[in-house]
Amino acid sequence: QVQLVESGGGSVQAGGSLRLSCAASGRTFSNYNMGWFRQGPGKERDFVGGIRRSGTTSYADSVKGRFTISRDNAKNTVYLQMNSLRPEDTAVYYCATSNFVTTTPNLYDYWGQGTQVTVSS
Repeated sequence: QVQLVESGGGSVQAGGSLRLSCAASGRTFSNYNMGWFRQGPGKERDFVGGIRRSGTTSYADSVKGRFTISRDNAKNTVYLQMNSLRPEDTAVYYCATSNFVTTTPNLYDYWGQGTQVTVSS
């Protein structure tokens, strides 16, 4: 069983920054592949990016160059640094674990409860 807890959401103006955290339980966090997703009002849950055990990352085109994912295995935590935020980034953001980083939400095993990010123009 893996428990994930996101934090760091909030309200910012366009152009601002936020850093989300995802704290994971379990002694083998370094073995986890982690993904970040978001779900806007009335929309499907979309892949934002992911980080593999190796530390390599992948990003959706919509956030490439603005968002950065990192991990601190000593703290069992994954981060999503979001810069140059836009109103269209408004969503609930989720972290999740999977056997591999993929854009398909159904292939992720464990999910956090989500954290709201609101970007105003």
